[in-house]
Amino acid sequence: MKDYSLDRITTEDFGAAIDSDRPVIILLPVGSVEPHGPHLTLLTDTVISQGCAELAAQRLEKNGMTVFIAPAVPYGVTDCAAAFKGAVSIPEPVLTDYLAAVVQGFLDNGVDHVCLINNHLEPEHYSAVRQVPKRFDDGKASLACPLSRRWARTLSDEFKRGECHAGRYETAIVLATDANGVKQDVQKTLPEVPVSLSDNILAGVNTFDAMGMENAYAGAPALATKEEGDDMLDRLATMVVTEVLENLG
Repeated sequence: MKDYSLDRITTEDFGAAIDSDRPVIILLPVGSVEPHGPHLTLLTDTVISQGCAELAAQRLEKNGMTVFIAPAVPYGVTDCAAAFKGAVSIPEPVLTDYLAAVVQGFLDNGVDHVCLINNHLEPEHYSAVRQVPKRFDDGKASLACPLSRRWARTLSDEFKRGECHAGRYETAIVLATDANGVKQDVQKTLPEVPVSLSDNILAGVNTFDAMGMENAYAGAPALATKEEGDDMLDRLATMVVTEVLENLG
């Protein structure tokens, strides 16, 4: 598989891409540092965004574009998990300003489009990331995030129920993206936790412990498989490709 990461690119390589006739696209993975149960790493959301970017990059290249995956932004608004060790949260306006500055930096270099790929789904975090494309002219920046109703309806039943924090959905994708990010011996022993984060948040319950997620996960991680993860990752990559192509017009 081709490596699209900027850590393999020199200034001469990047300049040559900008000077070519092909559109240059930056994919910017966004995630969080927060607890994901006893079986997934603190960087789970970032791992998912990174895996999604790698698959989407291949498809965009086949559409005649030059694609680079920028270093991920692994910090976000993670107040829901504040009671658990490993949660690192930054304020919403700080995140928006930082991401917008990164996007502007790439645009100043002459790239045609920057797509933020976000898989940390806390409402305040989503709000912060969603503001970023609005700061730029049409076609210059976009957001690919499964919280959008358009894309949420394409994902698994567990995701649609909102029982997807470190559950079957996220565990499956990490198995497909980086199996070393899953403690599989622990994963297979975990009981289902039928807690809907979306329902609780609508009811005004905003922390994992108050929701009854005593181990910082919801859903059924024991049922996760790599095969399901491959399927979900494919759908997320379709989301990214579609957002980029539509925004470029």
